[in-house]
Amino acid sequence: MYESDDPRSRLATAGGGSVASSAFGCSTYARFYDSEPQETGPGHRTWYARGQNFVVAYSDAEAGAVFERQGQVDEYVLLLPDADTAAEVTAGAETQAVEGFTITMIPPGDSRVVVTRPGRVIRLISAQSRDLADKASNAATYAGPHPQVPPFQPWPAPPDGYRIRSYSLDVPDQEGRFGKIFRCTTFMVNVFPPQHGPRDPAKLSPHHHDDFEQGSLAIGGVYEHHLRWPWTANKADWREDEHEACGTPSLCVIPPRVVHTSAAVDPGVNLLVDIFAPPRADFSDMPGWVLNADDYPR
Repeated sequence: MYESDDPRSRLATAGGGSVASSAFGCSTYARFYDSEPQETGPGHRTWYARGQNFVVAYSDAEAGAVFERQGQVDEYVLLLPDADTAAEVTAGAETQAVEGFTITMIPPGDSRVVVTRPGRVIRLISAQSRDLADKASNAATYAGPHPQVPPFQPWPAPPDGYRIRSYSLDVPDQEGRFGKIFRCTTFMVNVFPPQHGPRDPAKLSPHHHDDFEQGSLAIGGVYEHHLRWPWTANKADWREDEHEACGTPSLCVIPPRVVHTSAAVDPGVNLLVDIFAPPRADFSDMPGWVLNADDYPR
């Protein structure tokens, strides 16, 4: 449940719904810092992990590293979380220099990302791109449909057509707004402000989502993810609670209908990015929450 001063307490879905279910999907935890990359190429080391509908490609990249997509089936997201990083993005006949501390939407078709200043390069790509989905460290977990996750349906194309759209993350906090939310046709991404020190354990926000999964990508500090599976009439569906501490970088994938909350626990700076594919309707219904809503209207 949300505290009364949590902006999410005003969501249409805040009251939740019935969590009775005959089955639940699995959670997964990908600790990139504690595993070898799935791919090593000229100037980069890349880890892949996925949910039912999305793939996270996390790269440590040097200047000159190149990430290409040929015939990409849908729009995808480039996240450069650090101000010192930079890249040049080409999609079709368009080329744009992209600074760090930005989120960029890249059109379907052929595209190319060239790193011009080294750093962390994060790509979010729908699981419709089977070549990348199959590289994920947890690919076997999502070999078939997952309970409660509807088939992936992208949102409408932007009225003025696809093009490279880059947005600065240097957005001031605003009372009543939840994080820094951006969307495109395939993703909704919420980049949270830095959490300095541990989260107050008396102000957590356990909640669940009826019909979509959530990816929580830790890019700074340490987070403890708390997950609880509701009881159903079938005892075989009952599961133990999970309390998983994950450092940086790491991805936690939370299935629908599972009660969850994440708490920063590092005494330093903690940074978290929430990932949804396709975009969430309830966040989109909140006036002023989606910072690029005019580019991707409902």
